[in-house]
Amino acid sequence: MNLENYFPVLLFILVGVGVGVVPQILGKLLGPHKPDSAKLSPYECGFEAFEDARMKFDVRYYLVAILFILFDLETAFFFPWGVAMKDLGWSGFVTMMVFIAEFVVGYWYIWKKGALDWE
Repeated sequence: MNLENYFPVLLFILVGVGVGVVPQILGKLLGPHKPDSAKLSPYECGFEAFEDARMKFDVRYYLVAILFILFDLETAFFFPWGVAMKDLGWSGFVTMMVFIAEFVVGYWYIWKKGALDWE
């Protein structure tokens, strides 16, 4: 087994670790360290925390977030289609109309199921 083939990989790993660790160590050693009560106190929007930070969120919050990401990614497909519309011709137009129809049916479905309602 020839270890010379693995030298670039080892060098890459060492440089990566060095770039990640050395600045942290230098900052810890050379940076000012003057803690006081204000710096060590918990900070939450300028006022004292009124609830536990580990409180449970409603599942609908995560559902709306996932739906937002899903529809955001789907709308991102419109941009390349719009740019290449002349090159795609009628087959590209029909394909995109099918995609938009599926998009609208999916949106209508989640709206009727109440997935977008907060209350």
